[in-house]
Amino acid sequence: MNKIWLQSYPAGVPPAVKVDRFASLPELFAWVCSQFRGAPAFSNQGATIDWLRLDAQSRCFAAYLQHAAGLRKGDRIALMLPNLLQYPVVLFGALRAGCVVVNVNPLYTPRELQHQLADSGATAIVVLDNFAHTLEQAKPATPVRHVITTRVGDMLPFPKAQIVNLVVKHVRHMVPEWHIPGAVRFTDALRKGEGFSLEPVALSGDDTAFLQYTGGTTGVPKGAVLSHRNILANVEQTAAWVAGVLEQGKETAIVPLPLYHVFALTATLTFCRLGAHVVLVTNPRDIAGFIKELRHTKFSVMIGVNTLFNALLNAPDLREVNTNGVKLVVAGGMAVQRAVAEKWQQVFGTPLIEGYGLTETSPIVCANPVDLDHFSGAVGLPLPSTDVAILDDDGAELPQGATGEIGVRGPQVMQGYWNMPEETAKVFTPGGWLRTGDIGCLTDSGYVKVVDRKKDVIVVSGFKVYPNEVEDVVTMHPGVLEVAAIRATDEHSNEVVEIVVVRRDPALTAQDLVEHCKKYLTPYKVPKRVLFRSDPLPKSPIGKILRRIVAEEEAKAGAGAPRVLS
Repeated sequence: MNKIWLQSYPAGVPPAVKVDRFASLPELFAWVCSQFRGAPAFSNQGATIDWLRLDAQSRCFAAYLQHAAGLRKGDRIALMLPNLLQYPVVLFGALRAGCVVVNVNPLYTPRELQHQLADSGATAIVVLDNFAHTLEQAKPATPVRHVITTRVGDMLPFPKAQIVNLVVKHVRHMVPEWHIPGAVRFTDALRKGEGFSLEPVALSGDDTAFLQYTGGTTGVPKGAVLSHRNILANVEQTAAWVAGVLEQGKETAIVPLPLYHVFALTATLTFCRLGAHVVLVTNPRDIAGFIKELRHTKFSVMIGVNTLFNALLNAPDLREVNTNGVKLVVAGGMAVQRAVAEKWQQVFGTPLIEGYGLTETSPIVCANPVDLDHFSGAVGLPLPSTDVAILDDDGAELPQGATGEIGVRGPQVMQGYWNMPEETAKVFTPGGWLRTGDIGCLTDSGYVKVVDRKKDVIVVSGFKVYPNEVEDVVTMHPGVLEVAAIRATDEHSNEVVEIVVVRRDPALTAQDLVEHCKKYLTPYKVPKRVLFRSDPLPKSPIGKILRRIVAEEEAKAGAGAPRVLS
């Protein structure tokens, strides 16, 4: 195929990378530990663990899993943890033991947790005490036999009361520590592991490293089978992309997104590959606390999502953050709105570098050049060793410039969905393209533009309306804090555009927004209904606005909802 994007590659970025440089993630981890030894690896809430200690503690945990818990290669272990120092210890320990990691959202309900544990077949789980009450309710209907619990302060040098103030008080659904009978304490597991030898596990790139569940924004979550080669390939691809800006062993990275989400996971593994010092933020929803962390940390790179950057920009203390040493700020996980990107650049003088990916691709597919000096409005160029095509409904490749479903091929593409052969068959074309479910196009210079999710498209009088475009225009209005554009029906059962808005300016009216939209959108794209709400819009763990939930909530409100017709 004609890889037109290569003509736009930054200098020094190769068209392909060596995806088998490391045979497995434990081999990569061993290399990093040997290269950077006593350098800081991870920090959280004022505590730091260096590579030597991380190596030792993850070895102890791996040995515990092998000898005390009896886990073997391929056994699944769930991680139900927020961003704490325990996470990298458990992650690398589980992988060193040959286990398959199943990342779990700590805020899951018992029903959601039960589904994921049962579906994955996880026989062990590491859970924060404050979420153990959920596990206790879900556990009887799962194959989990080994439970390892940890406290927030297990690796923090603070009194317990201070820890609660720092971490717990703003986290939704937090309850007091809850101990499950028969569970083993994380600190006890490490001590026991010291007395065992770690048995080497033969791992290849074809072995499964993660069952990474999709966010479930369009239905029941599915487990994407990600091999060691999938993740390693994406790490190498990403490292090659940022090599011209980030230097090995010299960077400090801020990670405010949860490591159980694949974007933060692979970004962090890439930072590890570069020997960076990774600062984990436990609760970025506490914007004041997050900014305090930024003020006291000299950082060079940060990842985030549109809603997080928008929240930061609306915080009065943001100007106190010293960004002189910042080389790179990467946005992913959801579409970046132009109003947010332009305001960010206006405040800090550097753009948000947008990327694109999905759970099924480990996750990064495209990224904008890291030396970009403006917001491009595109999600970037396909990474090295990655192919992108625009497909029609039958999976055939469309000509240059056409709009259709984005298809991806590359070494980072998943093996399939866990125990779901029919769903796997649906998502791959006969030509080997992964159907992303996203509508987009490829520009003449090879940039990929994402228009919207295929399932979110609104058809107004036969014309397609993409919610992203409507939301982008609405957020340009200074009186809007956040918005979701959803599908609704009129009195004739025709599809129309409805927007659900959280106001920044209490005086903002529906007519104000309609007149604003008329300046930038053709008539059929202008919202026909405007709904204001005072509480924040529902979001995924990384901050993506969940249109499906917004629509469900609005539908439940029914005729009593305070709709304002334009």
